Amino acid sequence: MPSTRFSPSHALRLAALALTLLLGACATTPRAPVPGSFVPREVIVDGAIHRYQVFVPSPDIRQRRPAVVLFLHGSGERGNDNRRQTEVGLGPYLRAHALDFPAIAVFPQAAEGTSWTGAQARAAMAALDDAVDKFGGDDDRILLTGLSRGGYGVYELALMEPRRFAALAPVCGGITQSPALKEHLQVESVAMAPDPFAAAAQRLERLPVWAFHGGKDDVITPDQSRHMVEALRRVGGNVRYTEFAEAGHNAWDSAYATPELWVWAFLQKR
Repeated sequence: MPSTRFSPSHALRLAALALTLLLGACATTPRAPVPGSFVPREVIVDGAIHRYQVFVPSPDIRQRRPAVVLFLHGSGERGNDNRRQTEVGLGPYLRAHALDFPAIAVFPQAAEGTSWTGAQARAAMAALDDAVDKFGGDDDRILLTGLSRGGYGVYELALMEPRRFAALAPVCGGITQSPALKEHLQVESVAMAPDPFAAAAQRLERLPVWAFHGGKDDVITPDQSRHMVEALRRVGGNVRYTEFAEAGHNAWDSAYATPELWVWAFLQKR
């Protein structure tokens, strides 16, 4: 048989063809979606370092100025590991929706034995300001939400800075000490008022509120949310209330999985 010979020019043409085919294959291979992610950060308040986490939405869906969520955790997530506050409530929901959740979410962590008052409240607000500035959040679309002790914290921070937020979504929260709860827990800024629910409602009447509670909650009983909702309604407040009839203290999984909550939240403007 005659041998086959390739000229240098023929070899170059084959190499160019192979490269073209390779580039074409790369161009037609879809890029995997990039999920949103948690980023650790810290702020200094009153001379002390306070670490927090911020969820940054996927660049594939990110808006120019995304809405912002400030989340306040419950008693069991207190500490200084900068991790536990993302493991109960909103954090697991965001991990399950990391590709499509469009907002920045801020996760401060309160120290052991504290509530969302004083230095802890100031640290939460500093974390919010830092995240909005660093990641370009929309200052006029901030939802304040939290669960259990963090639900009380929602009212505490909103009373502290009522013009900072666009809306509130307290989950199994309250205003006064719940008889079933052994730990001290109340909204300190209205605790001495003759009617703490009425006092809080009068100061928050202009803020849209959507409260959630479990109908069988034996830790923070649902009358806490019921009384606050009624107080807001008496002053003409913009308030919604969802009570999950069969839920106990964990109303947060159902609350954050309510699609209408996020539609409502992202429509609110300060």
